[in-house]
Amino acid sequence: MPRGLKSKLRAREKRRQAQEESTDSVGAQEEEESPSSPSSGFRDVPQDSSAKVTPRNPRVPGGVCSTTTTDAAVSNARFNKDASNQEEERENSSQAQDNTEQWYRGAIDEKVVMLVHYLLYKYQMKEPITKADMMRNVIQVYRSHFHEILRKASDHLELIFGLDVKEIDPNRNTYVLINKLELNCDERDNRGMPMTGPLMTILGVIFTKGNCATEEEVWEVLNMMELFAGKKSLIYGDPKKLITEDFVQQQYLEYRQVPGSDPPCFEFLWGPRAHVETSKMRVLEFLAKIYNTVPSAFPSWYKEALQDQEESARARAAAKSCTIAMARARSKALASRFSHTK
Repeated sequence: MPRGLKSKLRAREKRRQAQEESTDSVGAQEEEESPSSPSSGFRDVPQDSSAKVTPRNPRVPGGVCSTTTTDAAVSNARFNKDASNQEEERENSSQAQDNTEQWYRGAIDEKVVMLVHYLLYKYQMKEPITKADMMRNVIQVYRSHFHEILRKASDHLELIFGLDVKEIDPNRNTYVLINKLELNCDERDNRGMPMTGPLMTILGVIFTKGNCATEEEVWEVLNMMELFAGKKSLIYGDPKKLITEDFVQQQYLEYRQVPGSDPPCFEFLWGPRAHVETSKMRVLEFLAKIYNTVPSAFPSWYKEALQDQEESARARAAAKSCTIAMARARSKALASRFSHTK
């Protein structure tokens, strides 16, 4: 081999070795400086195993890096816009659905009010009530919601007017409204606007206050029903006159001054007619209906109502026995008188 060429090869070999040593030294230094966990500058970067590692000073031919960044930005903006449009569409769809449902529920509630008025009219006119009439005159296109509308209307009639809706003929779907009070024949024939709802409420207040309630306690509850002293009601007229005069004259309530009160205070008690036409259990059932529960949910009042039922049953049994005994005595007297005349 010529000397010149040999020396050139030797020099090239030395340069190659020196370059390799320099590269190894730099690599070792980088390994020592790189910790196992991400540095503080990359803690917020997702550690995605599929992500490509970019060199520190990448040589990107033809501006690929800038083009890729621009495409990513455009793609991200387009994605955000599409997502925003989809979210807006969902919100509009949800709002439209809510509006439709709200309108639909409003139509159902309107039918409930119409049915209440219709049933009250039938009650006052003493006309029979049939499902066919209700369907034709009130329910109409909402036939599939008949039971829901009737149930809500029945709740309104019970709580506001004290009337129970009873189905008396399931085959013919015939209904009747029954007053919660056991009215006599004259009262049943004279069917004005029923006032049993507020009366049952007042009787309930009296019962739950130890069978005697102050006027203030009664008005506190009536105010919750939007009934105020001195403010006329479209349904009940003058509430103060109704409870302090009408119900008192009808002997449903006793209204008296609290003994020794100065200034004078007044209180309510059950009147004699209330004891005859209703009972503590019925009143408690009415209150339980208001609170959407059962009478036994009020243990002390329920116990008292049961005792009242037992006492009433014994009193009725005693009265019946007395009536039977009197009838037998009269029968014997008549038989004896008839035998003497012979």
